[in-house]
Amino acid sequence: MARKRSLTTVETDVPARMDRLPWARWHWVVLAGLGTVWILDGLEVTIVGALAERLTEPDSGLVLTDSQVGLAAALYVAGAVVGSLVFGYLTDRLGRKKLFLVTLGLYLAATTATAFSFDVWFFVAMRFLTGAGIGGEYAAINSAIDELVPARVRATVSLAVNGSYWGGAAAGAALTLILLDPAVFSADVGWRVAFGLGAVFGLVILLVRRHLPESPRWLYTHGRNDEAEELVGSIEARVEKETGAPLEPVHESLRVKQRKSTGFGEIARTLLKTYPRRTLLGLALFVGQAFLYNAVYFTFALVLATFFKIPSAQSGLYLLPLAVGSLIGPLVLGRFFDSIGRRTMISVSYLGSGALLLVTAWLFSEGVLSAWTLALAWAVIFFFASSGASAAYLTVSEIFPMEIRAMCIALFYAVGTGLGGIIGPLLFGVLVETGDVGNVALGYCLGAAVMILGGVAELVLGVEAARRSLEDVASPLSAQSGAVGAVG
Repeated sequence: MARKRSLTTVETDVPARMDRLPWARWHWVVLAGLGTVWILDGLEVTIVGALAERLTEPDSGLVLTDSQVGLAAALYVAGAVVGSLVFGYLTDRLGRKKLFLVTLGLYLAATTATAFSFDVWFFVAMRFLTGAGIGGEYAAINSAIDELVPARVRATVSLAVNGSYWGGAAAGAALTLILLDPAVFSADVGWRVAFGLGAVFGLVILLVRRHLPESPRWLYTHGRNDEAEELVGSIEARVEKETGAPLEPVHESLRVKQRKSTGFGEIARTLLKTYPRRTLLGLALFVGQAFLYNAVYFTFALVLATFFKIPSAQSGLYLLPLAVGSLIGPLVLGRFFDSIGRRTMISVSYLGSGALLLVTAWLFSEGVLSAWTLALAWAVIFFFASSGASAAYLTVSEIFPMEIRAMCIALFYAVGTGLGGIIGPLLFGVLVETGDVGNVALGYCLGAAVMILGGVAELVLGVEAARRSLEDVASPLSAQSGAVGAVG
């Protein structure tokens, strides 16, 4: 029988010790095990979007109707929302490591089963479970990464990790050119191979992830201070060995009253009473980026087919510039979120992408753009928008206390996806269906407006968290007197 852990008040210097670590191979292992799952998500979503029409063909082995394809897409999003909320709460309660193993395991099981789908309802059910696994990953992974990497490079790492989604999207767009080619794969095999590839990649990530540690910050808060001390000591010894240099001593500590869990009432009070301005900021950032990305990305193929007569089998080729721009943006701009600061760079990303989208909407309405120049315009827009979207995850991870970090990521993701991610594609689908260029341009203007609103919210409500300890940006709920934290 497991020994019951006693909860007490402890003084710990774990946060300061983790933040002062120089970058070493150990951190690359963490990124390989945790961050690469975003590549998997991008691969999954892109391939499924491109395969949608193939699954409606008589020789596909499923023969879905258009409405059933839409149902599968909607349930994938619904699964992601449900998964983020359920697993986000459990991540804060049970630990980062348990949940980032469980969520990836769920994804692996569901996507493998999808490859063997025998009818529409099994396919739809597996899409829901796949989404639940991916949704749970957002909360577990973002909270774990932000708690394991040094404060001085937190934005650089977080933006690169979240932006790597688009590396998977680019790979997925390229793979569809092969998977949809009837000369390479028959109609009933290519889409099954696509899901099988995702499962293989996910299995490799799971094997790496099994060796990653629990967050020391979570351990000392939940009555496992001795484990936290032992873990950080082993990490320090490994980093010293890898760098060949002794670590600087630390002189900062934090007093924490350990707890088993945090109730929903305290979560609500923290969001609505202690940090109402931060809550509004998180909503503005998440709804803005979710509306823009989902509206454009899930209707891009429809725009190409309706206004430029591009067949669906070639749509992946035109998605490549958008994916590449979205990937390069966070990689190039990420370090400036640490050096120049969050407020300036998030505002620039949101306002800049909104302004560029307004220009693109006007050019589109005037009939100036071809399929390729529209694709290039999206590449430039999402160079900035992708950085802002990635920074939204970083923001809600930083500006709320450690005890509810994963739940906050999950909650804002769910609200943003539920509003922007569902309303955006539905609205744009209707606008594209009218066949009127002007209507679609108005939709683009609306997308620009929500991004600009997010940029304004950052200017007014933004919290400067660059190079600051997580505990300094938002004092833990369990912290005792003397801890540093801001209210608002």
